[in-house]
Amino acid sequence: MDQVRQRAARDQKRLDSGAVASPKDLENLQRELASLAKRQGDLEDVVLEVMERRESAQERVAELTGRVEAIQAKADDATARRDAVYAEIDAEAATVTKERELTVADIPEALVKLYDRIRTKEGGVGAARLYQRRCEGCRLELNITELNDVRAAAADTVVRCENCGRILVRTPDSGL
Repeated sequence: MDQVRQRAARDQKRLDSGAVASPKDLENLQRELASLAKRQGDLEDVVLEVMERRESAQERVAELTGRVEAIQAKADDATARRDAVYAEIDAEAATVTKERELTVADIPEALVKLYDRIRTKEGGVGAARLYQRRCEGCRLELNITELNDVRAAAADTVVRCENCGRILVRTPDSGL
């Protein structure tokens, strides 16, 4: 666009100076000035359109940048919360492990091995409460024969569920 302006200014200066004497050259120079003016107008329209598109693109970039920053903030927040929960879980696991070590120290080794074997086999639960004649491990009610065997067993005898094999923990709510 600057080249068009410079050429138009140069041609206008030639026209105004009177250096062109030939009517034919003068007419050609005037036509060229009109053509340059039209070309300059077209170029200005293109520049305006490009500027509008650029402004629109910049607004879109700003909007998307804001959205990215908001999403990144949410992701950072979720990561921080996740890390905090992991820390709580790790602390709780350490506490439970220590409590288990203290509890296991008072239990016969054979019973601990049995419990661990059942726990591994049954997906993490080796003992279940007997509640109202129902094993809370497998959620099945013991039949009358099984209940009579549990009733007849001594208080320190290890009793197991016939259905799932878990160690049954007898309580006052057992329904015996």
